[in-house]
Amino acid sequence: MLFLNGFDITLEGADHDVDVRRFNPRDALNQYNRIADAILSLDEYPARYPLFECEPEHSQGIHRMIVNNYVVCYVMDSDKVTITDILYGASDIHSKLENRHLSNDR
Repeated sequence: MLFLNGFDITLEGADHDVDVRRFNPRDALNQYNRIADAILSLDEYPARYPLFECEPEHSQGIHRMIVNNYVVCYVMDSDKVTITDILYGASDIHSKLENRHLSNDR
């Protein structure tokens, strides 16, 4: 959990597709840092990234932020951002979200 300028950013329980094994160590660290820096930037105006257009993500208030080839999914409360997923963007994002959330309901 991160607290920035009074804004709470939670990563707990976030599913992710970030497979650093496919990168050399320096590239893996650079990719991790780019994603982490983008997440940290959400402490300032997190609503700048759009909601998903597909359902049920749209009605659940899930935003999507593109970071290189990854999609960071998050929801906002008045003073809190919760990262729900970090997914590889060159995949069927909607299906992955649907499958992950269905398995979490079991």
